[in-house]
Amino acid sequence: MGNRILKMDNVRKTINYLKKNGISHAYYAARERVQEERTADYCYMAPSREKLTRQRRETEDYPYLFSIVTPAYETEESYMRELIASVCAQSYRKWELIIVDASEGTQVEQTVRQMIQETGDMRIKYRRLAKNLGISGNTNAGIALAAGDYIALLDHDDFITPDALYCMAMAVHESKLQNLVPALLYSDEDKCDETSRFFVSPHIKQKFNLDLVLSNNYICHFMTIEAKLLKTLELRGEYDGAQDYDLVLRIVDNLLKRGFSGRMDRMIIHIPRVLYHWRSHARSTAQNTESKSYAYEAGRMALVDFCHSQGFEVQVEHSLHLGFYKICYEPDILTVRQDVGIVGGRILDAHGCIFSGAFDESGRCLFEGLNGHYSGGSTHRAVLKQDCGAVDIRCMQVRKELQPVFSQILGIPYQERVVRIKTRQGKQDVLIANVAGLSCDEAGYRKLSMAFGQAVRNEGYLVVWDPEITLKPGM
Repeated sequence: MGNRILKMDNVRKTINYLKKNGISHAYYAARERVQEERTADYCYMAPSREKLTRQRRETEDYPYLFSIVTPAYETEESYMRELIASVCAQSYRKWELIIVDASEGTQVEQTVRQMIQETGDMRIKYRRLAKNLGISGNTNAGIALAAGDYIALLDHDDFITPDALYCMAMAVHESKLQNLVPALLYSDEDKCDETSRFFVSPHIKQKFNLDLVLSNNYICHFMTIEAKLLKTLELRGEYDGAQDYDLVLRIVDNLLKRGFSGRMDRMIIHIPRVLYHWRSHARSTAQNTESKSYAYEAGRMALVDFCHSQGFEVQVEHSLHLGFYKICYEPDILTVRQDVGIVGGRILDAHGCIFSGAFDESGRCLFEGLNGHYSGGSTHRAVLKQDCGAVDIRCMQVRKELQPVFSQILGIPYQERVVRIKTRQGKQDVLIANVAGLSCDEAGYRKLSMAFGQAVRNEGYLVVWDPEITLKPGM
């Protein structure tokens, strides 16, 4: 059954992708999806009853109240029952569930009131809205009712794991011990079928990565926000469909302007555990990415607004993949972004596969061995700008202020050469560092790349990987 979900999803996506991007891109996208499906071996394992009991005891004295806000509209009874049951099953007990209902009918109200009666749990709170204010307006109505220290957003047809709030509470508590009040917390997630029996496509996310979130809303679910901040920002109706992405970007903008640029991953905290089940059904964006096509334009406009607020001179374009974006900096990223120290690309081998480019802080090459035509799976990370630990010195652009550091570490004067790269807009000449004076094996190049990347990060700059900058054999 799990494979059937993937296969049906793949057929839809391939047809839509072919219409949008043409046969060549669609061929490689379909081939990659088939390979991804063949190697999929994910199995969600819920925490044991004993573990949940230990979690409950461990956190029983924690003071943090979590308000879970769910805007409902004509929600199927089985979905609403499962959502409520998943909240009632939380090992962390200090919560309230606020369901704001904009339905025309009475089914949602009947279901919620029946659940309150059956469970006897008065932490479940129902409010019927006088009119449908749209997803942002309806959610804001729930946010206004929230009494918690943190507010979590839960879609009306999804549900959470029994340890979701425990993990959130633990992360908040650990931050408080360091005298920090995190602004936003988010977890990994997966998809489930309509019966809630099969779980597929886990989204194992990264810690906060500025340039990755400027490419797509990888944060998504399960998202929990500090209450005072959320009540100040609220959701904006003009970005309905991408209101969560707009919210994330405005939180990022808020933190950057408050001087947290060097501590963003301590203010926006990733919890590396699947805590959210995103239901895949015919009307959901989890299965049908075309069901809310307006949302992708709203996401692009939210990104335009963020860049404007930060003073970036840019153009924002849709990428080949729905819900993913490309920022085109004018004239270039190093000129526009004072926080970026170096920008690097990817290097392909004779078989057209990635063999060097971006490295994490441990020195592991990201996407090593991946076919250069592939995007990196359903998250498309292999074709997105993102921050990393280091980039290959053979394929990088260096900020002027850092060129002396480059020369000191590599032992050669900083010089540049021109390479011609292929973009969606055509061919483009790019200046990159010229390392022709070096004589290294691959291990030597990697060692120098890591040393320079570390030095750049020590100076407080970001290292950005841009996979559109591609070197092929002979370039």
